[in-house]
Amino acid sequence: MPPVSHEPISPRSPRVAAARRLARRNFRGKDRLFLAEGPQAVREAAAHRSGGRPVLVELFATADAAERYADIVAAAREADARVHLAAEETVADISTTVTPQGLVGVCRFIDTPFDEVLAARPRLVAVLAHVRDPGNAGTVLRCADAAGADAVVLTDASVDLYNPKAVRASVGSLFHLPVAVGVPVERAVAGLREAGVRVLAADGAGDRDLDAELDKGTMGGPTAWVFGNEAWGLPTETRALTDAVVRVPIHGKAESLNLATAAAVCLYASARAQRAPGGCRSVTEN
Repeated sequence: MPPVSHEPISPRSPRVAAARRLARRNFRGKDRLFLAEGPQAVREAAAHRSGGRPVLVELFATADAAERYADIVAAAREADARVHLAAEETVADISTTVTPQGLVGVCRFIDTPFDEVLAARPRLVAVLAHVRDPGNAGTVLRCADAAGADAVVLTDASVDLYNPKAVRASVGSLFHLPVAVGVPVERAVAGLREAGVRVLAADGAGDRDLDAELDKGTMGGPTAWVFGNEAWGLPTETRALTDAVVRVPIHGKAESLNLATAAAVCLYASARAQRAPGGCRSVTEN
């Protein structure tokens, strides 16, 4: 178990510089490392293993946070992570948040190859196509985790999974389910179909109504939902790839739902249908 120094690490330390640069995508890709900030994310990272190895490799903690979250520091040491006490200014320098919570972890990349996602025969999948806002991406990942999804797929036109804002918005869910990245949307849809998954596009202009689909009993089988860009939704060519384009009904006067809310409604609708008697059949009606 690595020792913990009782002296704060120097803000000029190469370890601090290496962690600080992970705020930039090119360095994350080069080092295959990313930042997990705050107690929840660090706790989940310390408990997670990928490819048989601990994910958390380094932890920077203020003295106050190390005392307040002693269990997380202990878990980090159990995971063989290097633990550094650091001044608040040093942690703030590494952190990408306005109000750091005193803990910043450095983690190994944990994305899952798309072929492995397919080989697991998933029942419920969220596909993020053209999603550019990292906060939305992380929130949808959190919704997918809460709904019991088996995987999330980020297409090559979507935001970086390891963007610090996306990691924060996932609130630890990043470490709970497989996430494939950089998959062309055509490959994602074709692969899921070959795995026996019905692929639905979520779009406010869809010609099918989510409530009607539930009433018809067509939602009980393995399903992937494709979610599009926050501002302009899904391109026509992407919608054309899917089995159906489904809209969430608006019963009130709201103009629309935001991406994360629509994703939560769709994923929970599928989760409920799949858990009903006779749900999650291998072949579904279209």
